[in-house]
Amino acid sequence: MIYRHTLRLHADPARVVIRPFHLAWQTEDAEPGRARRLVEAVLALDTRTVRAELGLVYRDFETRHWQTREVFLARFEEVAAQVGLQPGAIGDARKQLIGAYFCHEYSYAAAALMNPSIVLHPDQSGMINGAKKIILSLRAVGEGHISTVAFREGVLTASRDIELMPQPPFATAATCSANCASTGNVPVTVRRHPKSTLSGTVIFPVTEPQRHGLEDLRLVEFHHGDGSREYLGTYTAYSGRGIRSELMRTKDFKSFRLAPLSGAAAANKGMALFPRQIDGRYAMIGRHDGENIYLHRSDRLDHWEEGALLLKPRYPWELIQIGNCGSPIELDEGWLLLTHGVGAMRKYSIGAVLLDKADPSRVLGRTPDPILSSLDHEREGYVPNVVYSCGALPIGGDLFLPYGVADSSTAFAFIALKELLAGLR
Repeated sequence: MIYRHTLRLHADPARVVIRPFHLAWQTEDAEPGRARRLVEAVLALDTRTVRAELGLVYRDFETRHWQTREVFLARFEEVAAQVGLQPGAIGDARKQLIGAYFCHEYSYAAAALMNPSIVLHPDQSGMINGAKKIILSLRAVGEGHISTVAFREGVLTASRDIELMPQPPFATAATCSANCASTGNVPVTVRRHPKSTLSGTVIFPVTEPQRHGLEDLRLVEFHHGDGSREYLGTYTAYSGRGIRSELMRTKDFKSFRLAPLSGAAAANKGMALFPRQIDGRYAMIGRHDGENIYLHRSDRLDHWEEGALLLKPRYPWELIQIGNCGSPIELDEGWLLLTHGVGAMRKYSIGAVLLDKADPSRVLGRTPDPILSSLDHEREGYVPNVVYSCGALPIGGDLFLPYGVADSSTAFAFIALKELLAGLR
């Protein structure tokens, strides 16, 4: 029933971006005062030293990043505004050097590349023989265990093959273009650089509630009642002290709106949106008690209260807890919901549930045994014995399932849909 593809995506410390360096990370001292002292120290350097030090910076970093000069100058402007500096009389080289002191190189996928989701690419031109262009989202984990959102574009075939587009040599961070100073209670917008590919774009935390990570994006192609299409994704924002669910919205994967969700259900993680309204209302799968699966309904995309209990752990492989593995998938037979279950020795496995298409509160069947668990060579990693997915996609007669392995890497499987449905009980 299942075919595991040989492709595997691993952590890669060579994938780096330039990020703002905040002195407050290193000391409890008030940052503006320390930042001002650092700026004044650079301003006191003679011109020859400035040029020499800037030359060293470019020797070490210019070939590793894209548009480094522009990044340093933009960072200088931010710092100048922060410390109340009038930049008019400062030379270009000195501005760049000040900017460099307030930047650092960050390896965004040094620790892990995991927990993928998948949607069809907006552009399906040139595809033949049932092939589909796809977009993968990935949870990339770097220094400090900070999670970001990375993307890969590719092509999926009906003959059980996948080919990913090459990554560009330079990765770029999406930049915040609205409400950038937000404390996190209002939406913010981040934009991909107009010359950067999606496969070279990384979305970093930009608000205080996201400070330590954007985790486990569950993308879905959402069809509104007026016929328009939008790509929506729920994810967990982690501040370092608490979590909450937020919603990413994009129509073109060029700009992304990141907005907090409100309501009792949004206080937990693992929410997954249905790809369309049902009976005029939005629907969501969630796990607000951390153990069982609930069905939530709402008149608003941004507000979710406690839902109705849908599924409890039943089988030995899921007795500790169950949750979703992405948004429900609409089939002729009903809504196919992939689930993860946690069993003895905290082993994660993936199963499936079929819900009634007209009334998804009705469970038509579920898999008594896992459809996917860790193989021996997949068990080792940052968190052993874990397989986890944030979404799958039908292709031909298969369900294409990208999945995280041991909270470290990403693997891919094709599952025969006919056999999967036949095994439901």
